[in-house]
Parts: sequence; structure tokens; C-alpha cells
Amino acid sequence: MTDDQQQSARASATANVTPLRKPVKCPNCAHKSSRDAYPFCSKRCQDVDLNRWFSEVYSIPIVENDYGMSED
Repeated sequence: MTDDQQQSARASATANVTPLRKPVKCPNCAHKSSRDAYPFCSKRCQDVDLNRWFSEVYSIPIVENDYGMSED
């Protein structure tokens, strides 16, 4: 197989590959997301987001009645 044939075979093989996910903007910095850190662009942005959860910047609101407690 010649070099030209190998290059055309590679090009046609990669043209038929469907990406796993469509790239989205990173929620922290708006850069294009990476496959390794999806939906973030990097490990750093993943860690920044995790720190926001740990420091309670993010929270999930609950209603006490959801756990069977009275509203009184």
C-alpha cells in the first residue's frame, strides 16, 4: 500500500467516526469541553466546580416536609 493510499484510507476511516458527545462550553470558563473532563474543559475546572460544592457555594434546596417533618 502506498503512502497516498494509506492517507486516503485513514481519512475515510476518521470521516465515518461519530463523536461520543457534542462538545459544549465549559460551565466555569466557557472554553470547549474535553472528552477527558466532560462537561468541563480541564481537570482544573472540574476541581474548581467540586470545591464550590464542598464550600457550599452550590446547594440543593430542600423542604423539610420532604422528609416527613411537619411544617408547624
